[in-house]
Order: sequence, then structure tokens, then C-alpha cells
Amino acid sequence: MQQYNSLTPELIAELEKITPGRVVVEEKINPDYGRDEMPIYGQRIPSATIDVLSTEEVSGIMKLCYDNNIPVTTRGAGTGLVGGCVPILGGVVICTARMTNILRWDDDQFAVYTQPGVLLQDLKAAALQRGLMYPPDPGQKLGTIGGNVSTNAGGMRAIKYGTTKDYVRGMTVVMPNGEIMKLGKNVIKTSMGYNLTQLITGAEGTLGVITELTMKLIKAPKFEISVMAPFSTLAPALDAVPAIFKSFRPTALEFFEREILILSEEYVGKKVWPREVEGEPVQAYLLLIFDGDSMDEIEPHLERITDFLLEAGAMDVMIADTPNKIQDIWSVRSVFLDAIFESHKLYDENDVVVPIYKIREYVEFFVKEAEQYDFDVCYLGHAGDGNLHIFGVSNTMEEEEFKRQIDLWMWAMYDKAKELDGELTGEHGIGFGKIAFYEDYVGMPVIELQQAIKKTFDPKMILNPGKVVFRSEGVQLPGDNNRPNRGKVDER
Repeated sequence: MQQYNSLTPELIAELEKITPGRVVVEEKINPDYGRDEMPIYGQRIPSATIDVLSTEEVSGIMKLCYDNNIPVTTRGAGTGLVGGCVPILGGVVICTARMTNILRWDDDQFAVYTQPGVLLQDLKAAALQRGLMYPPDPGQKLGTIGGNVSTNAGGMRAIKYGTTKDYVRGMTVVMPNGEIMKLGKNVIKTSMGYNLTQLITGAEGTLGVITELTMKLIKAPKFEISVMAPFSTLAPALDAVPAIFKSFRPTALEFFEREILILSEEYVGKKVWPREVEGEPVQAYLLLIFDGDSMDEIEPHLERITDFLLEAGAMDVMIADTPNKIQDIWSVRSVFLDAIFESHKLYDENDVVVPIYKIREYVEFFVKEAEQYDFDVCYLGHAGDGNLHIFGVSNTMEEEEFKRQIDLWMWAMYDKAKELDGELTGEHGIGFGKIAFYEDYVGMPVIELQQAIKKTFDPKMILNPGKVVFRSEGVQLPGDNNRPNRGKVDER
């Protein structure tokens, strides 16, 4: 078992030399640096936090911590949902949220060079001002681009444009021992050995600290239309999804149910979506986006998709073709998670992915499965790629009993996802909140191969320890106490 040392006054003084005035210790530490957006996975206040400003500062910190066996956790805006940036073993937290410079644009090669602390919303807005588009569209626009790369964040537009990994061309990474490495180039393709850039993308900060990024851009489409379709029941809405892709190529295709819409409209204080059509309650919704360089390119799809949706059982079809209408629609959709968090005391979530033609089967399974428990269920999904966001929520249960019941439900849902040839997570990652489920899902040969990779990058195991593929001694993992009777992986 890896042994770590404590941060001494002498080491704190050395850190202060590297980052003058930015080493925060003890009671002065902001509690937010000890958690992410999923409080059920706990909080741990580290020994010190440091807001870094440069690659060289990160390098100096990592070398000092590596030489002295001090654990280090990197965080950006802390918007993750699996405990990935929680410093579960204490030590030092490096925060890159103040590395907010867009370094330069390469309009000829359609790329941007940026520090990792730039917010997703700011990068997208700055690109649009140049007639360019950064297509990845995770729901949390206040996350940082470095965090997006570290988790390979997905989002609503993945069906047309792909996920974050498809836009990473290069990066500067500080290794656990402090060595600075420049990986990748601003070119369109490469075939040079193992793709370390893609390996670090999605590694959740366990292999290196990203300090600069080169991100691909595309020419921004000039027009965008949103199409809304309410349904009286969920089944026809989900059945329509695979059929849509046989005839159309939407930019995004979302689904959600009635209760989560009501939560969100109450959260933003406006009613945008119909809750009834001709006196009949709406229970489910589809939301599509089409984009293009001209309305002549988009409009032929609108009449066809309208007819298709009505034939598929939609109660109505509404077109949002002005900026104000589109803004109203997406102002509600964009706060689904915030609305859930604000309206519930306890919540936990998974973001499994299943083939799109099995979405209905999966939804019906987990809704039925949840009936035996005391919590409520909220859910939505990127229907176009099969990525579902499923929440168990409660305002009345005791936390320990909520966790016990949620674990049982999660085991059942992950088993069903595996049965349907799906994946355990589509965009949120493993962190430490999903390690037990992940071990069971992929099996030890896969885990051991990934552990070997981790050890090669980080032989002292100081960087974001206890995450993704390695447990930490004494840290209770969600799922362990209620694991089905098929064995438990030993602590490492």
C-alpha cells in the first residue's frame, strides 16, 4: 500500500516560494475545494490549496510533492459529478481555474490555444465572435475546458459533432514528477506511435496536469432551428428516436419527462413548454436541433420532421426559429441539473449509455425497478446517442438509508446496461464514486491493464490517488456495502 507524507511547515514554505501569496492552509481553505457538485460523495479539506497561474508553477509544485510523497489533486471549476476532484487523501489541491487566458487563435488551421481554466461558455462565445464554433456542448457551461478534456465531456451535440476528445489536437502536460511534456500538434491527422494526447484526455487528472490545450474549431453554422414535440406517453417518443436517424441528421436530439420539466420551469420562473395539448396532459417531450449555413438548407427538413413526428404519435410539433424563442426553450433545458439539485436534499445519478434502439427498454426497466424503493426518480437523456441521466432523489429519507437503497438500484441499473451492451458512463467518468461499479462492469483484466498504465505515468501514485482504477485504503466506496454476491476487489 502506498504511504504518503504530511505537508510540513517547511514544505509549505517551499510551496510559497513557487506561488507567492497563493498557498492557502488550514481554516482559511475554501470548503468548495474539498468537494464537487455531487455532495453525496463527501468532502475532504486538503492540507493546502494553490491557485496556479502557469505551467512552470505547476511543474515546481509537482516536483516538490513527488520528491516528498505528498498526494496532489487537480481541479478546475469543480463541476464534476463523480467525486473526481475531491481530495480524498488530503494533501495539496492544485486549482487551474485562474489560468483563464486564451493564448492565441489560428484561423487558418481552425484552432485555438488556451489555458485550462477558460470556461466552456467563454470559449464558445469567443469563437463565435470570429465566425468559428467549438462544437462540444456539455450541459454545464460553467465548467472549464481543462475539466472537459480531463473527463472527455460529451453533451447534446455529440450525435453530429462528436465529444471533447474529437477536438483535442495537442496539450502541455506536467507529469507527476514535475516534467513538462508537449503532446500533439496543431495538425489535422497524425500516426505517430501511441496517442498519449488521447490517453490523457478522459483520464480524470490521474496521469498528468493539463496546463495548455490546442483545440480544433469549425466554421460556425449561420442558422439554427429547434423543434419541440410533446407526447402523451413516453413510449412513442422513445420509439421514434431510432427511426429519426434513418431519415434525418439532427444536430441534437433530447428527451425528458414531465416532472423534470416542471422542476426546471419553476426554477427559472417561466412556463415555456406545453403541459397539456387540447386538454390532454403531456408526459414526455422530444427536442431536436437542426443547423446549417442557410435556411434553404434547413427548411426542407422541417416539414418532413413535422409530418414524421405527428405520425409517430406527437400531440403537436412546434418550431422555434427566432433567437428569442430558441433562448426561451433552452433556458429551461439548460438548468435541468440545477433544478434537481436545488429542489432536493439528497440525490445521486448515473449516466449510462445504451444503444438508441434500446432506450425505451432501459427506461422502462429502471422506472419499474425504482418502485420498490423510497426515493423518487428524475431522468432525461441525450436520446440521439443513448446517454441517459438518471437521478434518484429525496427530501424525506435519512442519508444512510438513501445511500443503501440507491446502491441497490445502481447495481441493478448497471447490470441491465451491461446486458443491453451499453456502457457504464457516457460523459461524467468514474472518479471515486463509481469505482466499485466499474471494477465489476469491466472485470479485473481491464482494470489491471489500466492500473499498469497509471503506475507507468505515476510510480509514486501521488496524482489524484484513489480515483478511476485504484482504491484507497480506508475510503468507503459507493456500492461496496451492497455489492451483489459476486466477490469484492481487494483494496489497493
